[in-house]
Amino acid sequence: MDARYGEGVMTKRLGIIGAGKVGTTVGRLALAAGWQVRIAASGRQPLQGLIVETMLPGATLLPEAEVVADSDIIVLAVPLSKVHQLDLGALSGKVVVDAMNHWYPVDGALDGLKPGDASTAWVAGLNPQMRLVKSLNHLGYHDMETDARPEGHPERRGVAVASDDAGANALVAGLLNDLGFDPVELPASAGVHLQGDSPIFGRWVDAPGLRSAIAACADRPSEP
Repeated sequence: MDARYGEGVMTKRLGIIGAGKVGTTVGRLALAAGWQVRIAASGRQPLQGLIVETMLPGATLLPEAEVVADSDIIVLAVPLSKVHQLDLGALSGKVVVDAMNHWYPVDGALDGLKPGDASTAWVAGLNPQMRLVKSLNHLGYHDMETDARPEGHPERRGVAVASDDAGANALVAGLLNDLGFDPVELPASAGVHLQGDSPIFGRWVDAPGLRSAIAACADRPSEP
């Protein structure tokens, strides 16, 4: 990993929990960038192996516990309502990317998560020992592959990395750089501006544009 981003020696092992559209897209970008990719298998989805083999050739399908134990960074790419089904305790001390969003038609109401709340803060409350970073959730999976560009390209998209853990932010920033995006490191409080009801969600901006958009959102008066 680029020394600008790392906090130590990285083996570039990415774990992904969730083999849906987001998980497989992130996995393809990571494989193309030279990362080893591990996908968590689900015993409740017997066809998952075929899906991974078809959509993500080169990735390794493993039980969730092995993915967590043997990866430098873990990406959570499951529906938010399914996060309770994961072994979150095993993620203590791990750098974890929250790529999830709360979609009411999919997830329904979630106990303790109110409209307008930052969903990542809710996830963090389920295991405060995770080194949680909100990222990859404010762009669509279809945009991830079409917008990825090599470092230095003038049309490189800015993607947020939001956490109060500076070391975790730096590691995930390095991953994003490898995936083909300009990382924009932000505090955890900015994460609420990356969700589906934000004007930033789904909007193409470069890194300076993303910083400006976040600042504009933060300056808006809150609704009574």
